[in-house]
Amino acid sequence: MTQQKLKGRLAIITGASRQVGIGAATARALAALGADILIVYWSQYDELSPANLRELEPIQLQQELQAMGVTCERLEVDLAHPTAYKQVLDAASQLGKPQILINNACYSTNDGLESLDADILDRHYEINVRATTLLTAEFARRFDLPEGGRVISLTSGQSLGPMYTEIAYAITKGTIETLTTTLAPPLAQKGITINAVNPGPTDTGWMTPDLEKALLPQFPFNRIGKPEDAARLIAFLATDEAAWITGQIIHSEGGFQR
Repeated sequence: MTQQKLKGRLAIITGASRQVGIGAATARALAALGADILIVYWSQYDELSPANLRELEPIQLQQELQAMGVTCERLEVDLAHPTAYKQVLDAASQLGKPQILINNACYSTNDGLESLDADILDRHYEINVRATTLLTAEFARRFDLPEGGRVISLTSGQSLGPMYTEIAYAITKGTIETLTTTLAPPLAQKGITINAVNPGPTDTGWMTPDLEKALLPQFPFNRIGKPEDAARLIAFLATDEAAWITGQIIHSEGGFQR
């Protein structure tokens, strides 16, 4: 039986809807450790799922987590709205006092130097920068638990090399690394750690067979990253064993060679 290291703790996980996503895998990993879960999602954005499944998958995930013996509620909200972060924390407060925040939601689209414009930048900024920053700040402002808190955000290794076909995504997700190192000292004063995880290329349903074949030689373990790989690391960072780790950008890419 899995040790219930997070029993009695409440986790908020954004971007947790698609069954094959990192958010869903993280929800399962935390629930397996006993954490109660609030899953936050926006089904209209989940274009990787067929339209007839976008509303169904979050419900299925909720039922799956509840069957694991934990409390799980879900909130559908567009994090692009300037005050959405308050809705998230208010919803969590109905379940208890959140102790873990997983900033997994993101906005991503292909662009390039020729197609980049203000609208593309704004759409990426709303989710990847503003929502993540305000969620983290509000989580910290409301935090008053004697046990330590955890903030874990997802990044994509923007500091390791260029992503010139996804300029808006790269520069806004790169902000996550700055946010992590910048907020580590003030959050530590509240007993909260903050870290970011770069899972590397991970197949969450977006990889074509041709792309997977092209990437495979760059992985020394001879397989593509899976959502569960990232989820295991995130779950560890949420436990007491990670209480001395903060302000870190952890590149967990299975040895991916750029």
